[in-house]
This record gives sequence, C-alpha cells and structure tokens, in this order.
Amino acid sequence: AIAAWYFTRPEPLYVQLAKVERGLVEATVSNTRAGTVKACRRAKMAPTAGGQISSLHVKKGERVHKGQILLELWDKDLHAQEQLAQEQLKVSQTRVQEVCTLADAAQRDAVRSQELRAQGFISAQQLDRSMTDASARQAACASARGDIEQSKSRIDVARAGLQRMELRAPFDGIVADISGELGEYATPSPPGILTLPAIDLIDDSCMYVSAPIDEVDAASVKVGQVARITLDAIKGKAFAGKVKRIAPYVLELEKQARTVEVEVEFTEPPNDENLLVGYSADVEIVHETRASVLR
Repeated sequence: AIAAWYFTRPEPLYVQLAKVERGLVEATVSNTRAGTVKACRRAKMAPTAGGQISSLHVKKGERVHKGQILLELWDKDLHAQEQLAQEQLKVSQTRVQEVCTLADAAQRDAVRSQELRAQGFISAQQLDRSMTDASARQAACASARGDIEQSKSRIDVARAGLQRMELRAPFDGIVADISGELGEYATPSPPGILTLPAIDLIDDSCMYVSAPIDEVDAASVKVGQVARITLDAIKGKAFAGKVKRIAPYVLELEKQARTVEVEVEFTEPPNDENLLVGYSADVEIVHETRASVLR
C-alpha cells in the first residue's frame, strides 16, 4: 500500500516566497508613442529680401555665435547707393557752410540797415530790400540744413537695405542645415507659402522632450511634476526631468487614440552624453507618491 501511494502521490506544489517590506510607491503615466528630443530654440531662417547668395560663411555642423554673419546676398548696388548718399552728404555740408555764412552776413546787414533807417540815412525801400535779402538767405540756409537731413536719411535707408542682405545668427548655436549654395537665389517665404529655410539653426544648450500622453491620463499630469526620461540611443540610463508644458488641446491625428502633447525638460542636462535633437525618447511622469507602503 505504501508503495502504491508513493507512485500515485500528487506532484508537490512549489511556492515562490517574496519578502514584503515598506517603501516608496509611485503612480506614473507614460507616453503612448515615442517622444522626440527638441531644442528650446530653433530658427529656420531666410533673408528678409530676395537675392543671389554671394557669400556663405558657415558650414553644416559649425558652431556660431549670436550676431555672426551666416550668409550674404549680392549687394553691390546697395553699396553704391550708400556711397552716393555719403557724397551727397558731404556736398550738403559744404553748401550749408557757404549758404549759412552768407545768411549770417545778410542778417547783420539787415540789423545795420534798421539802425541807418532810424537815423534817416537810408530809405524805407532800401531797408525792405535788406530785410528781404536776409529772410531769403535764412530760408536758403534752412533748406540746406534740410538737405543734410535728407542725405543722412538716404544713408540710413541704404544701410537698412544692406542689413537685409545679411543673415545673422539670432543666438549661439549649431548650424543644422543649409539649403542654399553660392550663386543660387534665396527668397523669403511669401505669406501662407512655406519654402525651405536658407539656414536651420539649433540652440543645443537647452533641450526637452515632446511626448504624447493618452487623453485618459492627461488629467493627472500637472506642470512641475517629476519625470524620468529614457532614450533609445543612450541605453541603461534614465535622466531626471520635469513637466514644463501641457498642450491646451487634444491631438486628433488618430481618432481612436487621441493624445495630449506634454513637454518635459531635462533638470540635469546630460552634458557628458552626445544628446542630439531628433532622438526618440520616452517619459515616465510621476503624478502621485506614497511613502512607507507595503510592497
């Protein structure tokens, strides 16, 4: 009987034991699709005026500083206009010196004529001629001074035109792309029509992750909440982040999976990593924590 029981006994039930302890428990929300690393500042630039590219001062991947000239259009005609305005200014200044000197002399003559008329040495007609001459010369002096201001304005207009022929970096950054070549024509985008930017500039000193969150979970996400960022390109590391913006609308790219765009900034920028704009990224947002909970 014992032998029969031994061979017909049920298989032993194996139980896995786990140690229960108290600790921190987090409630988190994750993105539904892969997010994207983006730059805080990115400028897709084109000259404000159209023209032929005469100089390219940078290359793709080159670091630039704020105010640095990146691209120049052909502008010899505008330089000629500025030079002409400069010459006109010199002529106007010389004319002012001559005309206003004569006006001052005519004014002194008019004062003397008034004194002579009071003493009866000259006639009223002579006094009138002297006064009229003084007034005419003062008007000529004022007109000459006006010519100076016009010449200065022409110089300002020419210089403004020259500035439109230059494309300068609005901030420190790295040149991501250049769509124009020497000799090609660059044109600004007409209203409502998108054209390729001449230069795409990225500020890679500040980056964040833009990721879609399911609309069901969006209500639990708040600005300032702590988050963890992981990147497919950087395995085995999680970076600290914080929710900086929640889109005020729901994306309807897919009717069955509507999402809300959330932006998470790096609170500890991975300076030692080769972090690139455009990397895919995932975010895990902590919206509730409880301490000393059995787990």
